[in-house]
Amino acid sequence: MVENLSRTNLSHRRDFGIEEEAIDGEPLQTDSKFYDDDGRLKRTGTVWTTSSHIITAVVGSGVLSLAWSLAQMGWIAGPAVMVFFSVIALYTSSMLADCYRCGDSDFGQRNYTFMDAVSNILGGNSVMICGIVQYLNLFGSAIGYTIAASMSLM
Repeated sequence: MVENLSRTNLSHRRDFGIEEEAIDGEPLQTDSKFYDDDGRLKRTGTVWTTSSHIITAVVGSGVLSLAWSLAQMGWIAGPAVMVFFSVIALYTSSMLADCYRCGDSDFGQRNYTFMDAVSNILGGNSVMICGIVQYLNLFGSAIGYTIAASMSLM
């Protein structure tokens, strides 16, 4: 896999006069039947697989506690808060979608992970700070779920 990192498909750059040769001198993988524009294997996802991934991400402990939280807030504040947070989720997901490609939205470098996006956009110490915050969030969530699961067993 490491040897394929420098062999990217840059066939869209022919129009701009950029020479198509990888750093290591190997020919680029330009067969569009099997590779994306960045040289990685084409993704084979469909609408059904995308929908199933979204559903499994949304259906979780948040949905399980939704009825209780709406009951605590009432009929006026409950739906209003739910709409408010759905607008926030829509806004942040559109911001993440804009960060998928760095630079040009059509031919820019793809950011496959959140840390790649932070590295390409912010750079420097922001990558380390973001990584620490991500791992603290992961660790705290694991502790929270463990406590909640142990309390439900009582």
